[in-house]
Amino acid sequence: MKNLKHILGTLLLAAITFTSCTENDNNDLIIPATAEEFNNLKEEALAAITQNFQFNAEDGSVSFTSENGIEISINGNCLTKNGNAVTGNVKLEFVEIFNKGTMLATNKPTMGFMPNGDKALLISGGEFFVEATQNGIALDTNCGFQLIIPANLTGGTDNAMILWNGIIDEDGDLAWAENKRDGTNGQGGVFGEGGNYYAFMGSFGWSNVDRFYSDPRPKTTILAAVPEGFDNTNAAVYLSYDGEASGLAQLDTHDPLTSLFSEHYGQIPIGLECHVIFVSEEDGNWKYAIKAVTITANGVITFTEGETSIATEAQLTSIINGLP
Repeated sequence: MKNLKHILGTLLLAAITFTSCTENDNNDLIIPATAEEFNNLKEEALAAITQNFQFNAEDGSVSFTSENGIEISINGNCLTKNGNAVTGNVKLEFVEIFNKGTMLATNKPTMGFMPNGDKALLISGGEFFVEATQNGIALDTNCGFQLIIPANLTGGTDNAMILWNGIIDEDGDLAWAENKRDGTNGQGGVFGEGGNYYAFMGSFGWSNVDRFYSDPRPKTTILAAVPEGFDNTNAAVYLSYDGEASGLAQLDTHDPLTSLFSEHYGQIPIGLECHVIFVSEEDGNWKYAIKAVTITANGVITFTEGETSIATEAQLTSIINGLP
């Protein structure tokens, strides 16, 4: 009886193992990434581009220049910690993102909320994260801060740009809501002048200088089928519009019944030439597949395991930035 129990236990363990694995075209066993492994890739990509500055809050107004030439101006006298004025050394964290390769690696696509709550693609003049901390405690500001952003980083000044606030949901995904705060020239906190964007931020966190992508053609929804074993916890599907270097859409919903990713808002122009991108993790690297697609009404894009490749973060970012 003891041997029988041992045999049955072994068979059960084998059954559990094989239900979580798939095979590729060479009959090699494929074990899909865990959610933690996939999230670690994105967190590492974000940490790698995070810039750190130090200043004394009692110095008052201070300015810093980022790696891409953005001027960050902040007043230490306006900082508070748990409602109290801050004194002493402060750490300032800053992130700047201008291209779709980095947007993908850090999971910071440019999907903005429309008035009805649906999401549509934004074209970006830059995504930014600013946070001030002291001894690991996040600080607040009661008078805001300013960014001066060279517009040539995203192709020149576009006076249709407005300011957006980043909202991160319970799954860690980011989307953008229009900043309703009254700003200079009625531009919601940002205006373009002399080759720069001047953005006035009221609080710390994620912000974005953006406008909605505009295309008069009829719109549709699209679906994407990915290899077995992958869903929205351990993989993602993005959409790169040809001709747009500073915007990245995302198929941000996943149906567990059909195993399909979806852009279910119906905002994709029919006839659009684009590239659909599947990404996940494998052995500490990026697992990916890219397909050139011309959008048709209610189209379904299918990725197979045999179409996937492996790349480092630097390689994948270069590949995505090299798309048309």
